[in-house]
Amino acid sequence: MLLVPVKADKAADYEAVMTALQAAFAQSADPARRAVAEGWRVFKAAEPDAKGNAIYVHTIVPAVPNTDYRPSLWLDQLMQEAPTDLLAKYKAALAGAPTRLSLAEIATMGKK
Repeated sequence: MLLVPVKADKAADYEAVMTALQAAFAQSADPARRAVAEGWRVFKAAEPDAKGNAIYVHTIVPAVPNTDYRPSLWLDQLMQEAPTDLLAKYKAALAGAPTRLSLAEIATMGKK
């Protein structure tokens, strides 16, 4: 899981970049890249953080082992013909460094 704080006034830019990245993954014929995209979902939290930033949650289930899921890396790899300002918009939208959370399940409340 990846938590990404995005400046409130740049949320539309961030979402446009994620939509472009999604389209680039969909157009890729490389099975390894398609596997990376398969379990990767991006959500926007309804609530902002304490500083008013939008929070985006990237879930990756299942994650491809030994894969770096930083969007900036995939933008570089998949979108060489993309508008040059796309990566700049991504970087300008970030309100802070993304936080990676590797989760270990400790309980399933509906099970005995």
